[in-house]
Amino acid sequence: MEALKQLGQYTLLLYQALRSVTEFSTYRENLFNEFVKIGYQSIPIIMLVGVFTGAVLTLQTAYQLDTDLYPAYIVGSIVAQSVIIELAAVISGLVLAGKVGARISTELGTMRVSEQIDALESMGFNSVAFLVLPRIFAGILMFPVLYIIASTLGIIGGVIAGAVDGILPAAEFMKGGRLFFFPEDVVFGILKSFVFGFVITSISCFKGYFAFGGAEGVGNATTQATVLSCIYILLADFVLAAILL
Repeated sequence: MEALKQLGQYTLLLYQALRSVTEFSTYRENLFNEFVKIGYQSIPIIMLVGVFTGAVLTLQTAYQLDTDLYPAYIVGSIVAQSVIIELAAVISGLVLAGKVGARISTELGTMRVSEQIDALESMGFNSVAFLVLPRIFAGILMFPVLYIIASTLGIIGGVIAGAVDGILPAAEFMKGGRLFFFPEDVVFGILKSFVFGFVITSISCFKGYFAFGGAEGVGNATTQATVLSCIYILLADFVLAAILL
């Protein structure tokens, strides 16, 4: 019963957010602030994730294919496709669920338990348009940018790891990457990042917006937002792969 209640609250929150899209003047300033917080401030950790994901995947792939049965450049093919199709979007999404999702749910939860949201509504503000909508919009628009950064640096990390470890020259790695590169793989990765951005920000906004119970309630809302975001990222990844691949 509680699950149905929360599903109804979540659906109504999204409906109110959708109805508030035309109130651009209400959420314009917050939207640009969220672009910075979700996008720009996440770049360093996404760069780190991308580089080391590609580097580790290259070393592991080379170890598993340490045989003369395959040409050396096949390592580049496997790493590039794995990063573009799967790892750049999913690992970045899981990391951002902790960074972005936790921040959003904590901010909104604190505002809810300290009655700041109630104060906004008593002054005639549309709290959903002012607080929820810009965060969801920023997540949907900035996550694809972060995915592109993670994919690019993942491949660069693989090239560097292969060259430094002596597994294969950079030219061989890039040869393999180009040989099995398909533009639709990039489109699929960008689509996944759109979905993950929506999942993380909408769930985090929902948990924070309806938080209760003081500081402990905010902590519980933040934990639930992070865990649920990770679970639904993996579920959405499976569904998208089953439908589109």
